[in-house]
Amino acid sequence: MSDTEVETFAFQAEINQLMSLIINAFYSNKDIFIRELISNSSDALDKIRYQSLTDKSVLEANPDLKIDIETNSEAKTWTIVDTGIGMTKADLVNNLGTIARSGTKDFISNLTEGKADISMIGQFGVGFYSAYLVADKVIVHTKHNDDEQYIWESEAGGHFSIRRDTGPSLGRGTKIVLFLKEDQLDYLEERKIKDIVKRHSQFIQYPIHLLVKKEEEKEVDEPEEEKKEDSEKTEEEKGEKKKKKVKEIKHEWEQLNKNKPLWLRNPSEITKQEYADFYKGLTNDWEEHLAVKHFKVEGQLEFTAMLFVPKRAPFDLFESRKKPNNIKLYVRRVFIMDNCEELIPEWLTFLKGLVDSEDLPLNISRELLQQNKILKVIRKNLIKKAIEMFVEIKENKEDYKKFYESFSRNIKYGVHEDSESRAKLADLLQYHSTQSGEEQTTFKDYVTRMKPDQKGIYYITGESRKAIENSPFIEGLKKRGIEVLFMTEPIDEYAMQQLKEYDSKKFICITKGGVDLGETEEEKKAGEEEKKSFENLCTIIKDTLGDKVEKVVTSTRIVQSPAVLVTGEHGWSAYMERIMKAQALRDNSMSSYMVSKKTLEINPKHPIIKELKKKADADKSDKTVKDLIWLLFETSLLTSGFSLDEPASFASRIHRMIKLGLSIDDDEDVVDEDLPPLETSATSTDEGSKMEEVD
Repeated sequence: MSDTEVETFAFQAEINQLMSLIINAFYSNKDIFIRELISNSSDALDKIRYQSLTDKSVLEANPDLKIDIETNSEAKTWTIVDTGIGMTKADLVNNLGTIARSGTKDFISNLTEGKADISMIGQFGVGFYSAYLVADKVIVHTKHNDDEQYIWESEAGGHFSIRRDTGPSLGRGTKIVLFLKEDQLDYLEERKIKDIVKRHSQFIQYPIHLLVKKEEEKEVDEPEEEKKEDSEKTEEEKGEKKKKKVKEIKHEWEQLNKNKPLWLRNPSEITKQEYADFYKGLTNDWEEHLAVKHFKVEGQLEFTAMLFVPKRAPFDLFESRKKPNNIKLYVRRVFIMDNCEELIPEWLTFLKGLVDSEDLPLNISRELLQQNKILKVIRKNLIKKAIEMFVEIKENKEDYKKFYESFSRNIKYGVHEDSESRAKLADLLQYHSTQSGEEQTTFKDYVTRMKPDQKGIYYITGESRKAIENSPFIEGLKKRGIEVLFMTEPIDEYAMQQLKEYDSKKFICITKGGVDLGETEEEKKAGEEEKKSFENLCTIIKDTLGDKVEKVVTSTRIVQSPAVLVTGEHGWSAYMERIMKAQALRDNSMSSYMVSKKTLEINPKHPIIKELKKKADADKSDKTVKDLIWLLFETSLLTSGFSLDEPASFASRIHRMIKLGLSIDDDEDVVDEDLPPLETSATSTDEGSKMEEVD
């Protein structure tokens, strides 16, 4: 082949079809051409480096292993040069004109049907052709140690040409020149190139340089004609030489990938400061991380990962529209994606970090990624290591306090969602209790303090610690010295639906029915007698309240309060009912069968109940008794954590009791028809004195 002889070849049918698709179709993410060309250069550098391990002479032509990117605004060209292995003439024909892999056909059909993403292109060995997303002509200069230097050229019209390169020698390697389309000239901008390289290729192990423009201010002497002497100037001023500042443009190479892949180093050799600097660079967080887990998995699958726990939760931690997670997926140090939903479960989305796999195909698509068995193994390992990291944080009390304040809801969400990790996550939970004071206690510590005959782990849910620590439900348990855990977040309700027991001890919600307080035989016998004694009052209360309660019974769980309302053992608790009512898009049809029928439990030892019994026994149709029953029911609703269905009626009853206390006669013109009137004033006065006695 003479120096000027040009050989023309036709592209293989599949390549021609692929290029036609790339050129004519519109793809939003055209940035990937830079990633593809850099990845190809990196592969070429890998090949020559491996050869040099056995034969150092292969590097003689050009010992520096690097990648250079250069742009020319006037010529509208974008150029990438590497000092890799280069290509022979045969390689140019085979690698850039034909493709033996059947996968290309699959890629083309998927692309045509809209099932594939252009970012999959490198997976099929045809990443080079992504250049035609932004260029209408590509020229490749290449020099292999075993051949002459050649030029490959194509305008993607179905043909390509090869000729010998008589220009400046590359020494060894490949130079690809892209002639950009008119609407793609923004890829000549330094800032855009830097951003794309930082995003996709900042951890490539070979240096990537960009030729950048730098403006410098320089002081130079003014030309003589500008230095006309003024007669008024002093001799001193005349003696000074005038200077003026001019801007000078210089071109210099700037390395774009200064960050080294820290995860490839041995964790024992990395300092805390190095981890902190890497974390800040990776996440743009202004604070250092709270904890890090750096590990490598080997065997059938090989990948390295670094997981970081931030010091504080982001404001949009549970925002549904934010991206699925903060774990970046790399394949052989090339960034692939940071929104892979299958990589980590939703409850761990607060973790930041990366996974670098040697086994995943480069540029794997989201569709394939979701079906990939390797990904499931990675996910399982990430969850396991994350929990190990949380256990390590727990060893430091101060660190765990920060962690728990920020991410306890995530752990509880994990208890609800992740059945495999549930038992391990339960060990991380902490709650205030009737015996813990200002400190929080774990389930493990609670179990060590349990009474010998205690039936299970007792807990109560509510809106705040203040609201539930004086709840009537706790009275009976406190009297017996039994500890009760306070759960004050809505997520606790969901978590406890899944967490049935801990260390073979059943969880018991004390606001629900069927709570066994471990009574003695004597207490049970006394309870039976009270039940018979108050049977008549229970019937009157039930008849008065109608379907507002399912039944009315005497109770041993309350000591100081006259009554409480409990829900069924398998329905919603009072707090859960409030949570569900507050849902913006709630389904009322579901509420109808999940809302439990309430049971009113009365305290037979309480003076109010005793007096009510006397009045009811004397005259069961007494209107005052009915009014007091309603008042008792509605106050029990509030103290038991429910919301009032008719606040106005409740307020009206309270106002009447206030009038009674102030000896104000009811205005007969303003009588609520729904409320039975109180008895005569004499009876009212008598009732008032009795109420005072009760108080």
